[in-house]
Amino acid sequence: MNTTNIKIALFAFVALIGFSTTTIAQPGPKHEQKKEKVEAMKIGFITQQMNLTPDEAQKFWPVYNQMNNEIEALRKERKLSRENAKETFDIMSDADIEKLINDEMASRQKELDIHKKYVAQYKAILPVKKVAQFYKAEEQFKRKLLEKIQEKKEEK
Repeated sequence: MNTTNIKIALFAFVALIGFSTTTIAQPGPKHEQKKEKVEAMKIGFITQQMNLTPDEAQKFWPVYNQMNNEIEALRKERKLSRENAKETFDIMSDADIEKLINDEMASRQKELDIHKKYVAQYKAILPVKKVAQFYKAEEQFKRKLLEKIQEKKEEK
């Protein structure tokens, strides 16, 4: 494989990573309102699916929000790094591209480490079965949200 093909493959890899881990940012109050509405729907859906008691919910959601804030900050850093690389990709050396990939993998590892840290905290405040239900409910919510988005696109 020649250098051009390697660069194309690496660019595709970086682009795939970018599409799989970020959302499209739409600045402005309207976007914030939609984000808040989705977050409220998520909290309601997950709370119901986990069958959280009021006491459990009061303990769980602040811990979840703390985890979510850490992950969001990490993803913003990763997005900025990708945007910078996107602008300079064609002139980057192989060493720079390798560093970009290594940084991406390190960032993903940090995200996994955050999840591991918080699963331990979840288990300290909830029965393990409800912790498992949380991850299942979170995935179900993501699927339902994507389905709604797809439906709206098809209506247009």
